[in-house]
Amino acid sequence: MDDCIFCKIVNNEIPNYTVYEDDIVKAFLDISQTTPGHTLVVPKKHVANIYDYDAKMAEQVFARIPKIARAIKNSAPDIKGMNIINNNGKIASQSVFHSHFHLIPRYSEDDGFALKFTDNSNQYNEETLTHIQKNISKNLEG
Repeated sequence: MDDCIFCKIVNNEIPNYTVYEDDIVKAFLDISQTTPGHTLVVPKKHVANIYDYDAKMAEQVFARIPKIARAIKNSAPDIKGMNIINNNGKIASQSVFHSHFHLIPRYSEDDGFALKFTDNSNQYNEETLTHIQKNISKNLEG
């Protein structure tokens, strides 16, 4: 796509700090560096989000993430963990509409990054959970 910043990075039309590249993906440092080593993994083929993946693309892209994650972890002895995040849609904080995965190294609990998961379990009972379960299951493809 002509106006996609990640397509331009994939094509080296925009300077970037590539850490890994092959025929399927390109991994480069996120310019924001939420924590040192924050890397984006993008498929070279333009797809907007996870909903546009087919099984083969998912297999190919996801298979490369552990290798890149290990390289990031091994690059600094003080990395203690890693968040791997994929945002899909504006409501989910996707800001570039070319699918990408954030690999965010974690150094400590106060390294400047945090996730918050709300516990709403008191709002659900067996009936509501079963209803949600069945709605999701009946919509699975092939």
